[in-house]
Order: sequence, then C-alpha cells, then structure tokens
Amino acid sequence: MKFIAEQKINGKKLRLAQGDITERDVDAIVNAANSHLRHGGGVAGAIVRKGGQIIQDESDAIGFTPVGTAVITGAGKLPARFVIHTVGPRMGEGDEDNKLKNAVINTLRLASEKGLKSVSMPAISSGIFGFPKDRCAKILVNESADYLRKNPQSSLEIVEFCVYDDNAMEHFKREFERLK
Repeated sequence: MKFIAEQKINGKKLRLAQGDITERDVDAIVNAANSHLRHGGGVAGAIVRKGGQIIQDESDAIGFTPVGTAVITGAGKLPARFVIHTVGPRMGEGDEDNKLKNAVINTLRLASEKGLKSVSMPAISSGIFGFPKDRCAKILVNESADYLRKNPQSSLEIVEFCVYDDNAMEHFKREFERLK
C-alpha cells in the first residue's frame, strides 16, 4: 500500500492511497456494486473471493439496491470490519454525475450512521461501468470533502480513496492538489 496524498478537513483526513482495497485495515471498504448485489467481477468479485461467500450470502439477503444508494454487510475474512456496497451509474443510463454524487453521499452517510471511523473507497463506476476517470475523481474527492465540511459531527475520521490503476490515480492526484 502506498500513501500518495492527504488533506485535513475539519480535523478529519481525506487520504489517497494506491493498492488493493481488499487489503485495507479500515472499518469499512466500499464495493462498487451493481443493483442486484451480484459480486462476480472487478472489485466486487475480488472482495467476495478474498472475504468469503458470506459477503455474497449477506448481499443476497438484501437482494436489491437502486443506483445511487448504499447498503452494508460484514466483511468476512477481510481485514476491514464491513463492506459498504454502493451502486454507481453505468455510462449511458442518464444523469450519471448526480447518481455518482448520491452514491458517494449515501456511502458516507451510512458509514456515519453506523458510527464508523474509517472508510476506503475505490474509483466507483470508472471500471466496467465506463464512467470517465477524470469525472469520477472530481466527484468522489469533492463530494467527500464537502461531506466532511458540512458534517463535522460525523463519526468518520478518515475517508480514503484506494485507487488501483495508474491512469485513475493521476486524476485523483490532480483533484487532491486542487483542494489545497
């Protein structure tokens, strides 16, 4: 795991890391899920492979969550305690920017409601869902910073972006620099 950047907002940390999100030792990692919570490929598939079938079983019990929403399950054998499954938009379905904003806000809100102190999220929707990586970075970083500014009472102390690929990382770095 490589830490790339960090910003303080209201005494809380907004952090950028590069590596494998399934290895993060935080209260919750965020899974870029689909609405039916079928975790077959990408980050979702890796989370279930490493965390165990229990994550898919708990997701099956929830069943469905619309685009822009978030739900929570246990994390099985992962270092994290929970997995927050959020559904970002697929490019071409319409109103993608607002749907991604809602996914981020609802993820952070759910983490706060559960009293969690740290979350780590991937570049939601920027993989197989085809959302442009530059817009993804801008929305995730700015919405998270905005959430920490507007919710100083939140239990969250660390909001981290755990980005795997180099191309997406360049866009996240640029957004962190713009926060200064």
